[in-house]
Amino acid sequence: MRDVLYLEQMEQAEVLLKPQRIEVLRQLAEPRTCTEVATRLEQTPQRVYYHVKQLVAAGLVEQVSERKVRGISEGIYQAAARSYWLSPRLVGRIGLRRARDELSLGYLLDLMEEVQADIAGLDRAAPELPSIGVAGEIRVPAEQRRQFLHDLQTTLQDLFTRYGGAEGDAFKLAVACYPKGKDRE
Repeated sequence: MRDVLYLEQMEQAEVLLKPQRIEVLRQLAEPRTCTEVATRLEQTPQRVYYHVKQLVAAGLVEQVSERKVRGISEGIYQAAARSYWLSPRLVGRIGLRRARDELSLGYLLDLMEEVQADIAGLDRAAPELPSIGVAGEIRVPAEQRRQFLHDLQTTLQDLFTRYGGAEGDAFKLAVACYPKGKDRE
C-alpha cells in the first residue's frame, strides 16, 4: 500500500467522490472481503462488490489475495493508498491567475498546488528522499505583523542567496504563512 496516490484523471475522481465508495475505501484500509465490508457498513455484499469493482477498475483498490468459501472464490481487497490527493487541475480555475502577489491568498493556493504536484512526482521507490517538513505556530501581535513578514522574507532571501549556486542537488523550498483557522480533529 502506498502512502499517497495522486489522482490526475477525471475518471478516477468521479469513481472516488461518491460517499458510499469513500466509506468502502475506508473499510479497505485493511485487507477485507466484500462480505466483511458489507457487514461493517450494514449493506448487502452485492452492493459493496459493485463499489469495489468500480474502485478496482479505477486503480484505487487492489485485490491482494483470494480464498475459497464453500467452493466459491472470494476476493480479498485493500485500498491502493492510505491517502488520495486530487490534482487541483481536475477542478480547474475560474478566470485567469492573478499577478503573483506574494501576500495574497491566491498566491498561497497556487504555491500549494505547485508543491502538491512536485511531491506527487517524486520517485517514492528511491532509496533515500532527502526532505524535511516543518510546521509550527507563531503568535504575532497585529502591530508587529509587517516586521515579522519582513524578517521572514529577509531570512529566506539570505538562504536563497547563500545556496542559490549552479552546483549541487536542487531542492525546492516553499514556505507558507497564513492565519490559523479553527482547530480540526
